[in-house]
Amino acid sequence: MSNIKRELYRDPKRGKLAGVCAGLSDYFNMELWLVRILFITAVLLSGGPLFVVVYIACWFILDKKSDYVTTPSTHKDADPIAVKFKVWQKGEPPRQALFDLKERLNRLDDRVQCMETYVTSSEFTVSREINKL
Repeated sequence: MSNIKRELYRDPKRGKLAGVCAGLSDYFNMELWLVRILFITAVLLSGGPLFVVVYIACWFILDKKSDYVTTPSTHKDADPIAVKFKVWQKGEPPRQALFDLKERLNRLDDRVQCMETYVTSSEFTVSREINKL
């Protein structure tokens, strides 16, 4: 079991109405569409007004998701790829995650090749000698 501290919040950027279902999907690590279907089913099949009142209460009680990223690095390549192992889990299917990893590695390989080309060029040698003066 992971020791990651999860917080319940609402995410209006991903939400349709107030972002309560989006916050619940983040908290329970579930797909957003599944949380919405569960909520609509709960409203239609059991105590509709109760769930609507709870949704409105969560709308006012829960804080909005902050816009800043909590990871120390904001570079796109530093973000981990979340692979889902079950249909209801949040994340990417394994095939898409493998494709994304291949894209990242290709971009990194291109960057390394550019650095190697610069370091082995005569321009680098000249600029290094000038900096030594």
